[in-house]
Amino acid sequence: MIKIKRVYDTVDVEDGTRFLVDRLWPRGVGKDEMKVDTWLKDVAPSTELRKWFGHDPTKWSEFRRHYFSELRTNPNVWQPIVEAEKKGAVTLLYGAKDETYNNAVALREFLNAHLFRPK
Repeated sequence: MIKIKRVYDTVDVEDGTRFLVDRLWPRGVGKDEMKVDTWLKDVAPSTELRKWFGHDPTKWSEFRRHYFSELRTNPNVWQPIVEAEKKGAVTLLYGAKDETYNNAVALREFLNAHLFRPK
């Protein structure tokens, strides 16, 4: 099971393995406060794509298409999440204010499609 959570939300024992999936470290959060297991900055969208998107809901579909393409070309960056999910719960942490249109939401969608695809 893959969950998503803002880095500013309370840590819960049910979070399982916690991955920060943003390219930039979130503002105002110390490394000791966040309780992140692994920072996977390379799983985040490229800097160019992130800046272009700017959390604009009208660009969401195109953002997802480009981001999924980036993820498909580099499976090594998301493989640690897949491996952790095989062992238990996983939480993807993100810093964006927008809880609907952000890279963690898109990443979870991408991973769920790969994890639960019929073989």
